[in-house]
Amino acid sequence: MSTISLTAELRKRTSDYFVSIKSKPTGDIHLYLKALILISSFIFFYIHVVFFTSPYLIVSLLECLILGALTSAIGFNIMHDGAHGSFSNQKIVNQMAAISLNVLGANVFMWKTKHNIVHHTYTNIEGMDDDIDLKPFLRLCHSQKRYGIHKFQYLYFWMAYSLFYFFWVFFSDYNKYFTRKIGEMQILKISLLEHFSFWGFKILHLFLFIFIPIYSCGFLAWLVGFLTYGFFAGIVLSTVFQLAHTVEATQFPLLNKITGKVEDEWAIHQLRTTANFATKNKLISWFTGGLNFQIEHHLFPYISHIHYPALSTIVRQVCKEYNIVYNEYPKMRLAMASHISHLKEMGRS
Repeated sequence: MSTISLTAELRKRTSDYFVSIKSKPTGDIHLYLKALILISSFIFFYIHVVFFTSPYLIVSLLECLILGALTSAIGFNIMHDGAHGSFSNQKIVNQMAAISLNVLGANVFMWKTKHNIVHHTYTNIEGMDDDIDLKPFLRLCHSQKRYGIHKFQYLYFWMAYSLFYFFWVFFSDYNKYFTRKIGEMQILKISLLEHFSFWGFKILHLFLFIFIPIYSCGFLAWLVGFLTYGFFAGIVLSTVFQLAHTVEATQFPLLNKITGKVEDEWAIHQLRTTANFATKNKLISWFTGGLNFQIEHHLFPYISHIHYPALSTIVRQVCKEYNIVYNEYPKMRLAMASHISHLKEMGRS
């Protein structure tokens, strides 16, 4: 094994890879074409379901499900890369890609603090990583308090996940905005521009997804459609995250009580708290924006997801040389089964 740290070795080999293929680590025409397809599809289905509503309920509900899937896909593929600065080598393009989250109801400033800073630094650490804080509904690690209802969480977790989108848009963002905290961490100072952006896009979202549809379709039709849309988006978004971090293979370390820091080397911590799933499935990889290659994303968050399949070969080899486990579930159903088993264990012990 090399005397170079795992983190340094991974960065070196990745840098050498991009030099060898003469490519930048950001997105390319394939990503931009995907973004065009997703955004165009979303606009088409939004206009059709709101202004040209089908007289057949099943058709309208199907379109709402498609809108929920497209919302998730835009988040996975466009917003996520943009917020990490990996969508393009142009800053303004990354900012535009990231702002797609604001149009869909959430806030990219809060997301960057919660995800880019906190989650990527303190992955799976209770009290720090807001992504595993689903208390009191779900218990995701041993350091969280157990309630009697958690014995059944492996049965009702779908209901909790279905509320994720609504919770994020209508509560979580506002809670972070007013408390200025994410978990135990104070968020960065919010600039005047960010204040205007927060409230401006929240109001825009109310008009696009509540006021206009109610005016066009009626209250009851809007309510059924919006709940269908939001429930499905919440399930999809939650499932992709949970399969990457809360399965039997991943760990939930604690901070060092004296130093208050993560004890493992950074890259080792990411490898122990993260898992891949279904990386050979091209459809899942396309739809999730490569977030089924979650290991590669956590090790190289500044690199676009279009490069993750190639990087996974490098990471596997380095992990083998350093005798570090590379957590992966070859099929999505196996990752889901492991997640359910994890929920069962957390509900019992």
